[in-house]
Order: sequence, then structure tokens, then C-alpha cells
Amino acid sequence: MYIDPLVIVCAFGFGYVASRTGLPPLVGYLVAGFILSTQGYTTGPIIQEIADIGVTILLFTIGLKLKIKSLLRPEVWAGASLHMLITVTLFTIGLLGLAASGLTFFTDLDWRTAALIAFALSFSSTVFAVKILDESGRSSSLNGRTAIGVLIIQDIFAVLFLAFSTGKIPSAWAIAVIAALPVARWLFMRILNRIGHGELQILFGFFLAFVAGAWAFDIVGLKADLGALIMGMLLAPHARASDLATSLYSIKDFLLVGFFLEIGLAGLPSINTLNAALLFVLATPIKVALFFFLFTRFRLKARTSLITSFNLANYSEFGLIVCGVAVANGWLSRDWLLALAVAMSLSFVIASPFNAMADRLFNTFRRMLKRFETVERHPDEEQYDAGTWQIVVVGMGRVGTGAYAYFTDKFGPVVLGIDFNADTVDALQERGKQVLLADVTDPDFWHKLPTIGAKVSLVILTVPNLTSQLFVVERLKHRGYSGKIAAMATYDDEVEILQEAGVSTSFNVFAEAGIGLASHICREMDISSIEPHATKDSA
Repeated sequence: MYIDPLVIVCAFGFGYVASRTGLPPLVGYLVAGFILSTQGYTTGPIIQEIADIGVTILLFTIGLKLKIKSLLRPEVWAGASLHMLITVTLFTIGLLGLAASGLTFFTDLDWRTAALIAFALSFSSTVFAVKILDESGRSSSLNGRTAIGVLIIQDIFAVLFLAFSTGKIPSAWAIAVIAALPVARWLFMRILNRIGHGELQILFGFFLAFVAGAWAFDIVGLKADLGALIMGMLLAPHARASDLATSLYSIKDFLLVGFFLEIGLAGLPSINTLNAALLFVLATPIKVALFFFLFTRFRLKARTSLITSFNLANYSEFGLIVCGVAVANGWLSRDWLLALAVAMSLSFVIASPFNAMADRLFNTFRRMLKRFETVERHPDEEQYDAGTWQIVVVGMGRVGTGAYAYFTDKFGPVVLGIDFNADTVDALQERGKQVLLADVTDPDFWHKLPTIGAKVSLVILTVPNLTSQLFVVERLKHRGYSGKIAAMATYDDEVEILQEAGVSTSFNVFAEAGIGLASHICREMDISSIEPHATKDSA
């Protein structure tokens, strides 16, 4: 058994074309799957296994980034619950209306089957949203945390449905597994302290996701994917959780190619099925508008609400699972499963450009959208005083924190750090750092920032996302900033791109790390015994 080389060629080719046209590569993978299905290719056990492994790793890494307290925010638990309740109600009424109209494919619906289909359509895709957030570098932002939190709440509803609808009641051992989680957490945290950063760390990540999480839950009648997610959440407070997630990042992305290919390889639908799928896709704006309205009621700004709504503007793989259970129980025909699969695929294709253009769309309709904002702001989006800083460090990860410390030691308290991760900002503020919670990719940030050019003489960009860096450079230039800009690059080709955009100096962080190490050695160690020798050039 092996994967046909043509499958790999098509996945890469269409993924590359999608990437070059400004779309996420996942759109190309979906298209590749559809085209291959027209040539007789079907989902084989290898691709299906790859897809399942990818989703499990994805949920585990989501858990590693998720703080349980984020699920307790009103915009998350109440927003997700209200959205599902209203969506199911509206979609049920709409489906019954289509059935009453005599439209082919909908005529056999009663209120129970209509409600079941509406419930499946109320879910948004975890895989799609997290992929979009990872590619934009916004997983830790307020909109990223909110979107992921909503998806987790939806997943909980899905698990409850599966538990009751399948008649698969968890065994008595499920109580023992859940009771053992605190002990397992204590043990795994200590192992993680001693595991290092090599291949053993990656293998330990697979053990946690598949054995301690998915397998342990599955054998006692609980949902395997939920086990992987919970295992990640238990280890999220650990200092090395982000390192573990990073080590699994590329593996997860590769395996998820199989997930999107599998959807496309499900095949092309009949005309009636396609018409039903198109009607579902046309209903997607209702989900988006409702999310936007609810998020603004919970005091999120219009921009945050819009971007989060676009992250959730799709149908879900969990909806497919729900529909699959209904088909297996004889409640729905298999045509509904295919219609939902096509609707999900099309929703991915359509939602991708909207996510890519979210900021431009917000700027275009800014005045209208901001009318929905409440007077009282969300605690993470309150107004702030820009202060009298002379140096601004954008991105307070390890590189940014190091730059902040260096310039503070050299020039005193004239340095301001900016980051959109509330946990990072809280931790640094507790240590007495002058750090601001803000999203520099938010146009409102620049509207609130008074005369930056008159005070700040140096801006240092240490965010790892090139698109965000280029946006900040463009905004600085637009506001007439004439000071220096320094930027961190992850790859050599990014250095040239940044300098062409107007950055004063850019450096490859990995190349500069060696220079920094050598400088530190010379400063901290006595190496006077080393005798310098003239090079051939100097000779």
C-alpha cells in the first residue's frame, strides 16, 4: 500500500497555485481532491489514516495553547451557545419552508430531520479556523482566542450529541480515567521538564495525543479527539507547552493535507445534491452576521468581531460526524451527508479570501460596522495612553523581550513593549515591564496612537509573521513616521523584502544568534589565551 505519486503532485501543484494567488494552500488541496475524484480516485485507507492523525495532532496542539479560563469568558460560552440556539432555530424554519415549497431534495423533511440538519450546519470548522489563525500568526490574539474558544464549546455540544444519539454510553471506567487526569498531569509535567528538545520531545507529544489522550478516552467510550484536546489543555500551563506545540507544528500541517484531500476525494455530487449544498452555502452569511452581532453585544470591537466571524464562516467536519451518525441510525439518507460535505468544501473555498481580505473589508465598511460597537469596551480592548516612549518593541516573545531588556538597561525606562497575547502581557507587567496589550494589525490601534513620529525614534519588529511586519511598516510610513525601523526575519529572502518595504535594518534571527553568542562569550569569559592570527586576506 502506498500513495499514488499523482496525488502528491496534484496536492502540491494546486496548493502552490493557491498560495501564489493569496489563498491558503488548503483551498488548493480541496480543489486537487475534487479533480482527482473525477479521474476515479477515491479516499484510501492511507489518506484517511493520515487525515485522522492530523486532526488528532491538531486538537492536541490547540489544547496546548488554550487556557481553561478563556472558555469562561461570556463572549465564548454565551456567544457560542446563543449562536447555536438561534442558528438551529432559523435554519430549521428555513428547511421546513423549503420542504413546504415542494423543492426537490427537501420534500421528505419533517421538523425532526430539519432540526438535525440545522444542528449539523450550526458548527464551524476547527481545522479551517486554526489553520487560518496559524498562517496569519493570530492564534494568541483576542480574536484567535475567542474563535478557538467558541469552537471548543461547539465541540462539547457535538460530544454530548454523539453520546446520546449513538447509544454509546461511556463505561464505568470512564470515571476512573477522568479521576486519574490530575495524577497524569502531575506525572507528564515532570516528564516534560526532563525530556529535552529533540526527537524525544516530538515522540512524547505523539504519546500524549494518541495514547494518554485519544486512546485512553476511546477505550472507555469517550470521544478520542476530545481526549487529545483535554490532554493538551492539561499541559497548557507548562513552560515548555509552546515548545512542544512548535515541535509538532510542521508535522501537523503536513498530515492535515490528507484531511483536505479526503474531503475533495469524497466525489462530485448529483445536481440535486449540489443545489442543496449551494443553498447551504448561501445561508453562511446568516451565521457570520449573527456571530458579528453577538460578539459586539459582548463588547468586542467591530474589527475583532468581524475577523472572528470570518474565522467561523464555514461548515464543520464535526457537522459531518453528526450527520454521519444520523445516516448510520437511519434518520437521514446518505445524500444529506454528501450535500453537507460539498457545502463544507465550498464554504472553505469561499471563506478563505474573506479571511485574507478581512482588514480591507473592515476599512471599507468601517463607519457602518463601528455603529454596532457598545459604549463599554471589552477589558482586553480598552483605550490606552501611548505615553512618551522613544523605543517601541512590537512582539514580546523571547527575541522581543531580550531586545526590550537590552535597550532598557542602556537607555532607561524609555522602551515600550507591545503584544496581543494577554497572558504574555500580564506576565511581563507583573515583572514590572512597560508592556501594552494591543494588536498592531488593527487599524483602530493606529487611529488611537498620537503623533508617534514626534516621540519614537526606533521601532523594532519581532513578530514572526512577515505580512504583519509589512502592514506595520506601511502604517508607520502612512502616519509620517521618519525614525528608524528594525525587523526580525525568519528566512534570508524575508530580509530583502523587508528592506525593500522601507525597513532600516533587517536581520535573520538565527544567523544573528551566532553573533550574539560569540559576543556574549567574549564579554563573560576570559579568552585572552587565544592568540589572533592574520587571515590570508589581511596578509
